[in-house]
Amino acid sequence: MANSKKTAKTIKNTKKTSANQMWGGQFSCSPSELMAKINVSIGFDKRLYRQDIQGSIAHANMLAQQKIISSANAKAIILGLEEILADIEGGNFEFKDSLEDIHMNIEAALKERIGEAAGRLHTARSRNDQVATDFRLYVRDALDALDVLIKDLQLALLSRAEEHSATILAGFTHLQVAQPVTFGHHLLAYVEMFGRDRARVTDARKHLNESPLGAAALAGTSFPTDRFATSKSLGFDRPMANSLDAVSDRDFALEYLAVASICAVHLSRLAEEMVNWSSAQFAFIRFSDAYSTGSSIMPQKRNPDAAELVRGKSGRIFGNLISLLTTMKALPLAYNKDMQEDKEPVFDTAENLGICLQAMAGMVRDLNVDKERMKKAAGAAYATATDLADYLVRELKIPFRDAHHITARIVKIASDKGKDLEELDLKDMQSIEPKIKQNIFNVLSVENSVKSRVSYGGTAPDNVKKAITEAKKRIK
Repeated sequence: MANSKKTAKTIKNTKKTSANQMWGGQFSCSPSELMAKINVSIGFDKRLYRQDIQGSIAHANMLAQQKIISSANAKAIILGLEEILADIEGGNFEFKDSLEDIHMNIEAALKERIGEAAGRLHTARSRNDQVATDFRLYVRDALDALDVLIKDLQLALLSRAEEHSATILAGFTHLQVAQPVTFGHHLLAYVEMFGRDRARVTDARKHLNESPLGAAALAGTSFPTDRFATSKSLGFDRPMANSLDAVSDRDFALEYLAVASICAVHLSRLAEEMVNWSSAQFAFIRFSDAYSTGSSIMPQKRNPDAAELVRGKSGRIFGNLISLLTTMKALPLAYNKDMQEDKEPVFDTAENLGICLQAMAGMVRDLNVDKERMKKAAGAAYATATDLADYLVRELKIPFRDAHHITARIVKIASDKGKDLEELDLKDMQSIEPKIKQNIFNVLSVENSVKSRVSYGGTAPDNVKKAITEAKKRIK
């Protein structure tokens, strides 16, 4: 009974309020307070102010060119919008929750400035195609910014790769020492990964670069609009061909989040390696003070928090992709209010991925490398055993599978004696394969091992230098 009285009171209070000024005469009262909380998006979609004004200016120009509104009205609208843009960027604009979203906030402000002419701006468009246009423009800008940040990280990696083109590093599989490589070669692997990320950015930008503006609510418009003109003025390649698709599609946002997620995978993998390499057990690298933190209780600690946070934020970025995929998976055509949930995952990803890329570039540039420690680890765990097997194949014409077994037996002898392969006596190796000669020791050092990997894409220092030169050309 108490709840019924409370509900009745709420309804009574709601009826006292005036109708929503944007929705017109069908509604006799404003939304309930709870409805306003779930419906209002200005708290986050105000980020679209620049794109919203950009789209509105293009639309106003087209309306005037097509004589749908007068040139005088279009001029007043455009000047008013430019003033609003200046006020927003100058911090002199009040965003109001009562006006629901960025579109209504700007339209209401425009009406206050220029009067009746403001009401003509919305001719031949809907908030449905308006927000789709704004959002595409935002994501296009985000992709362009992402490309710049990834490129900067590539350049940081290339600079350090060039510095360490011949620095010996243990190469791992299963996190076990496998074969020696160079540190420069290892860094170039990430240059390649981030290069593919940039290619995906380019593809995603191409896919989204079609304009929804002019599709109106879902069916197009009866006014003689020129969608090709607005498309061109906004830098799109063409208008979207189907009005239903134009207002309901969010593939561009999903693709942006997918591109961002794959990039975050690469960042997280590099961060993980840097965390490992900075530990006392590896001690290959040392982070600068700028990207390290201490402990509140253990004075000796030097924590790689920047790298760990990059690794941690990858999960957040993946979650944003899953969030929007889940939102979109069962929506019928055309626009549904669910799609208001499309923006926050994109905004959050753009902000956090940008921070991660900048932090990683900074860490890479500031990194201190312990060459001797790296080289020592590269020779551990019989990392040149494959070189021994290759020698047996190349010099003694032994089939590789047989060479593999012979090498394993020689490694067993070295392990039993507590020696590295290059420390074994020749007679120890000859006890397993009598044809082995003194020149076997030419292939067992880590330096000679990496020098021998001359196949295309291999880790030989000369290869690494050539790869760096080629990568610089591609990036430019």
